[in-house]
Amino acid sequence: MQRKALIAANWKMNGSAALVTDMTTALTPLPLDNVDVLVCPPATLLNRFSAERNFALGAQTLSQESRGAFTGELSAELLLEAGATYVIVGHSERRTLNFETDALVAAKLATAVTAGLIPILCIGESLAERQQEKTQQVLARQLDAVYASQPELLAKSVVAYEPIWAIGTGESATPEQAQQTHAFIRQHLAQYDAQAAVGVKLLYGGSVNADNCAALFQQADIDGALVGGASLKPAEFAQICLAVTKGAKD
Repeated sequence: MQRKALIAANWKMNGSAALVTDMTTALTPLPLDNVDVLVCPPATLLNRFSAERNFALGAQTLSQESRGAFTGELSAELLLEAGATYVIVGHSERRTLNFETDALVAAKLATAVTAGLIPILCIGESLAERQQEKTQQVLARQLDAVYASQPELLAKSVVAYEPIWAIGTGESATPEQAQQTHAFIRQHLAQYDAQAAVGVKLLYGGSVNADNCAALFQQADIDGALVGGASLKPAEFAQICLAVTKGAKD
């Protein structure tokens, strides 16, 4: 089964109409035949992007509710109407700052799939958990919370491994460390649905930039990246997209 690479930009609470224009200008001329490119800006900027573009749009979170008296929340339907086709679910900043539990993350992912959005499930361990050699235990728990009771959702998901200790710190797992963890994730996912586990895209996130991305993309189980800080620099993000030169994987 082939897996086409995916490079996703997470702007977090950054961006502007000017950055929308600059990013579109940087990406439009690129030959993106071997890679899917996704930009996840703040939701208020989704409508700023032209329909004439060669990349997809995503949201950074969503409500688990479909509608109702939930001030400040955005439903999957609203995000779809605004132009999103993907949504990030369970980012570590949402888990930590907004107290999103594993159960809530699971509910949000199910809501996204039901509505027709492609969820990017974020998982990852803290520095303390890594030092205690609990990485696999933490990742297994986060995956089990989502897929153990609803394995049919795996085939409609993307999974992003983001070691919390590497997000925005300038630190990154070595390509070999990242590959080892991605291989564990794919192996663990196989217990839910072996066929879906072979085909699911696994992204790496954690201070990905133009200097370290090529070595990461050479790893067998790394199918792209969820890019934070570097995605606010259109020229560098374009370089990251172009670094995916190995094409589809078997």
